[in-house]
Amino acid sequence: MNAQTLFANATVSRIQLSVDFSEPGHYILYAYHIIFSTSAVLLSGSVVIGILKTKHLRIQNRFMFMLSTSMSDVITGLYGYYSGLFDVQEGFPSRNGTYNILPSFLGVNLLVFMFAQFDRYCAVCYPFIYERFVSRTVVICVCSYCWFHACVLNQLVKNFMPGLLANQFFSYTVTLLQIVVLTNVGMTIKLFFVAKHQVARDPPSAERDSKAESIKIIIVVVISFLIFWYPTFINIMVKQVSKYGIYSKSDGTNPFLILSRFNALSTSGLYIWGSPSLRTAVWRIGWYKVLPHCKKR
Repeated sequence: MNAQTLFANATVSRIQLSVDFSEPGHYILYAYHIIFSTSAVLLSGSVVIGILKTKHLRIQNRFMFMLSTSMSDVITGLYGYYSGLFDVQEGFPSRNGTYNILPSFLGVNLLVFMFAQFDRYCAVCYPFIYERFVSRTVVICVCSYCWFHACVLNQLVKNFMPGLLANQFFSYTVTLLQIVVLTNVGMTIKLFFVAKHQVARDPPSAERDSKAESIKIIIVVVISFLIFWYPTFINIMVKQVSKYGIYSKSDGTNPFLILSRFNALSTSGLYIWGSPSLRTAVWRIGWYKVLPHCKKR
């Protein structure tokens, strides 16, 4: 069955494919969405399983933040099969969309990263207060709130409001995102100086190495997230306040959305790169059987 037949069948079922395969680039884009979604699900899913199966990781607060974002990335990867391969457009107006629920998982990560930055700052600068008041239960509650706020509260308000009010609420959400992004940038700079000066002055120990590792990971991950996600944010703002901006036929052909969703792959990859203990946990869940010729570093 060739590509044109597939496209015809999709048209009959009312939801068309994201591309019509009239150009060679369409085949490359379609293959990219399949490879990306599969890779994101496998890599992020491996991080989730690795953390859940390893007790000494589950009891550390910083890995609870990693677990939360990785679970979100698994869902984003699965969503990529739908939005990347079919003619889907989220937002206002929506076409074959999910009421903007699935794209909101990127917002989950943005909030979780912000709280993770505060967590690392307090853990390094105020260790006694942190150990007394910030338990794993507190961290789980914070992560749960991020999911509730982005995936439930925002979506209930958006989807049950009239069209005009929904657009106004969307503008409010963009403003709130600006505040969160500025907070992320400010905390990234703050953590950089904390790592450079305060952690460097501590005597050599396993605790100091753990603090340095956790700060390095969160700094690199947040910078990477903002690099991939911010062009989408800028494009949305430009379209909101002017007649300019880049419009695409569908989400699957939108270069900004494609770039922002790459976070579902890069975030988990950076976690594994930056944490030897997580890398070992992921390797032990079964990748050593899949890749027998690759030795664990």
